[in-house]
Amino acid sequence: MNELVCLDLPLGDAFINRLKSAWDAGDAIFPLDQRLPAAARAEVLQAIQPTVIVDASGDTRTGGNKVADGDAVVIATSGTTGAAKGVVLTHHAIQASAKATSARLGITKDDCWFACLPPSHIGGLSVVLRSIIMGTRFITAPSFTVDAFNNAAKDGATIVSLVSTAMQQVDTSLYRTIVLGGAKAPLHRPDNSVITYGLTESGSGVVYNGLPLDEVEIEIRDGVVFLRAPMLLRSYRDGATPLVNGWLRTGDRGYISDNGLLHVEGREGDLIVTGGENVWPEQVETRLSALTEVRDVCVAGVPDSKWGHAVHAFVVLEPGASLSIDVVREWVKETLPAYSAPHAVHVVAEIPRTALGKPQRNILVSSITN
Repeated sequence: MNELVCLDLPLGDAFINRLKSAWDAGDAIFPLDQRLPAAARAEVLQAIQPTVIVDASGDTRTGGNKVADGDAVVIATSGTTGAAKGVVLTHHAIQASAKATSARLGITKDDCWFACLPPSHIGGLSVVLRSIIMGTRFITAPSFTVDAFNNAAKDGATIVSLVSTAMQQVDTSLYRTIVLGGAKAPLHRPDNSVITYGLTESGSGVVYNGLPLDEVEIEIRDGVVFLRAPMLLRSYRDGATPLVNGWLRTGDRGYISDNGLLHVEGREGDLIVTGGENVWPEQVETRLSALTEVRDVCVAGVPDSKWGHAVHAFVVLEPGASLSIDVVREWVKETLPAYSAPHAVHVVAEIPRTALGKPQRNILVSSITN
């Protein structure tokens, strides 16, 4: 049994060096989210149980639990329950991911990754891991900024992983390829962007522009996406495994189109059942985002005595704009069934999102129901 080294460090040289030294010793690493407040930090550490915590002042031993031989990384995820748990990825899994993603993206010795997403999330950490494994040059920044993005391009970066909100702030032509993960991709995106689909449990993206990576199998069972691949997790940190005969039930609903592309409709828990009809929030969000008055939008189901759940839209408006419920409903009904039209519109200052840009619907719903 080996150590689980918690890296309580921002992304940078110290983080990379300590990661490499942990691997050299046969240990696994757990990157701690640097933005967590004290209470959330304590909750995550209690769930993950690292044996060593490394910060700027040095190493601290804890009473945590060790990892099995071959384990490389533990990533915290809240999954669908909201409770923190650890996803255990082996060296075999992350090597399979690194090789498959690099092959699909056509990575050569002339490429250079820019790593700027939080390494506490698999989308950010995977950029670092695949660069180390494949020997690809990479540049890091402790967080995304437009200046860091531009400076990395000047220093030779050719490929970057971003979330949609970040991509919309930059000149994407500075890079050969923009890899998009996290939240749903924008309606209009540059030709050099690639949309990825994956989970923490799948060790980063395993479907690129609708097509699975090499050795990745997809099945749709009762409308739910199942995956089988060499880059899947070994288990959760508590020893439980979600794999059945090697298959992972993702909890995402989707379908495979006639041209063989995977289309993901959304998380099962996000589906709004209103008056017996199914409404996917992302479809309504896509429609509402086309309104010139709307800067940002999130759609969620709110408990309703008549409908079971009612469709509500939370919108951030452009400066000086206004928007009525009648305009919103008619706009949605032009392209979607009438039952998809929101029953209410709430103007908010911002849409709360995760570090990877996914809207936190539960926070918005709680703001009007509690």
